[in-house]
Amino acid sequence: MQTKRNSVEFKVYGKYALFSDPITRPGGEKFSYQTPTYQALKGIVESIYWKPTLIWYIDAVRVMKRIQTESKGMRPIKMNGGNDLAYYTYLKDVEYQILAHFEWNINRPNLEHDRNEHKHHNMARRSVEQGGRRDVFLGTRECQAYVEPCKFGERVSFFDEYGNIDFGMMFHGFDYPDEAGKDELGARFWHQVMDNGVIRFESPQAVKSRRVVREYDKNYSFKRFEEGVNFNVELV
Repeated sequence: MQTKRNSVEFKVYGKYALFSDPITRPGGEKFSYQTPTYQALKGIVESIYWKPTLIWYIDAVRVMKRIQTESKGMRPIKMNGGNDLAYYTYLKDVEYQILAHFEWNINRPNLEHDRNEHKHHNMARRSVEQGGRRDVFLGTRECQAYVEPCKFGERVSFFDEYGNIDFGMMFHGFDYPDEAGKDELGARFWHQVMDNGVIRFESPQAVKSRRVVREYDKNYSFKRFEEGVNFNVELV
C-alpha cells in the first residue's frame, strides 16, 4: 500500500471485537460483521489522536488472524427497569494493521491557524507509540483494544494467498454535519471485499449508496471550538 506524507501505521488487537451489523440491532441482540467497518476504524484512530482541525481517512486495514466468532449470553438493562436476556456474537482473538492519513476539516475555517501538518503528524505518531490518548475499543466498549506501531504489510497474515472474500453490502460510515458540511446526519453503505487479507476502503466522498438518518434545522450549528475557551493549540 502506498503511504502519504502524513500517514500513520499501527496494529490494534484484543480478545474480542463487535462491529455491529445494524440489521441485528432492533431485536436487542448484536451480531458482529466479520471484518471491521470504516467507521469503527476511524473511531480507533480518533481515540489515538484527534483535533477538530483535521479529519482522519482510513486507507486500508489488514486482517492478521483467522476470523472466528463466539456467542455469549448477556443480560442488558431494559428501558422500564430490570434485565433482559440476549445473545451477542463477538469476533474472537483479533488483530488488524491499519493505514490512515488526515486532511484538514474545511468546515472549520476558524481553525485555519492550527493547520500545521508537521506538528499534527508528529503528535499522531507519538500517540501511536504511547498506545493512544484515550481508551481504545474494537467496536464497542466492552471490547478493550491495544495499539502498537507497525509497518503496514509486515509479518505473515492468515489470509496471505487466500484470494478474494466478498462480504457483500456493509455499513461504511456516518456523514456528520461538521465534516460533510450538510444540515443532516447521513449513513453510507458499500460493497466490502477483502483481497488476501487487505481491505482497501473507498473514501467517504466516493461512496455512492447513502441514506439520510436525520435532518437538522437550518439554524443548527455544530459544536464550535474556540482557542482559550474549549480548545488549545499544542506545540510540538
